Amino acid sequence: MSFLRRRSATPAGPDFDVLAMDPGDWPGNLGAGLLPAPDGSCQGVFLRYDLFGGRGPAMIIGNLPEGSPARDIPEDEIPFEVGQLLLALDNDEDITVVGTEDVPVMQGDNLLIVRRVKLSESRISCVQFDRSDNVLVTIAAWDRPITDDLYALLKPLPAELFQQG
Repeated sequence: MSFLRRRSATPAGPDFDVLAMDPGDWPGNLGAGLLPAPDGSCQGVFLRYDLFGGRGPAMIIGNLPEGSPARDIPEDEIPFEVGQLLLALDNDEDITVVGTEDVPVMQGDNLLIVRRVKLSESRISCVQFDRSDNVLVTIAAWDRPITDDLYALLKPLPAELFQQG
């Protein structure tokens, strides 16, 4: 996936492109969170897309680079982004992973191997895939199925969205 590349200049935000939907293409509110390391480097970015009028997001898209502690979880533990979705929805149910399934998906000319994460809460849809620069993308959606056409909407967001100042 040649369009997913590591940037050479280091902005105040992440040192990798963030793959998500353009905020201008989304009818709701967008929020972003950075996961800082003790040395100030960015260990990941997650974006919250809210369609529910301030009652929590419909979708969270996370981008976690290799070495991010948020990626280092046991196989049966929910992904970080699912936890963030539950927090944003004020949902304190105990959710578990009940299985995974690898599915091939075409995104333009690129073949993605998408892992569908099956959870004990059926209203949560969750998928994960690795980018060519070893960034793990996780999409967690509340009460909305994640269909293959969603991948066509994903693109690198401009670095300016994440720069401070």
